[in-house]
Amino acid sequence: MSIASRVKWFLDVNRVRYEVVVNPEASTATGEQTRAIPPEKIARAELLEDESGYLLSILPAGRRLNLEQLRRTLARDLKPTAQEDAASLFFDCAGGGIPAVGAAYGIRTIVDDALLNVSDIYFQGGDSEDLVHMEGEAFVDLIAEGNHAPLSAGF
Repeated sequence: MSIASRVKWFLDVNRVRYEVVVNPEASTATGEQTRAIPPEKIARAELLEDESGYLLSILPAGRRLNLEQLRRTLARDLKPTAQEDAASLFFDCAGGGIPAVGAAYGIRTIVDDALLNVSDIYFQGGDSEDLVHMEGEAFVDLIAEGNHAPLSAGF
């Protein structure tokens, strides 16, 4: 199990307690079954951009981004970033994965309010096979920098 080198560096420099776990959604070579993680505990990242630069929005996996609400809240004309641009920004991540730690890559981050009181958080560490697991409070302290808002709606 491994995570992107930049993600590992960022977590270690900030002295965050975390563990790397197998993503139960990824297929394993042995076919072993792993316990499913509730989608409200999985932080999913969506990279957005406008003329002011990039913004990484973090929301629970089981919810969708309310882009219009976010545009109004931040008074920005945000749009999804092209996959090629995201891949170049997250250069050490496999398969277009975007880890939910924008600060590790110098990208401003905003967290959905729905993640603020979650006890445990899981997020992609740089590929689709492994997840980083940490306490929810530590996750929000690490990446939110006080930037949070209601960003999502249920599916």
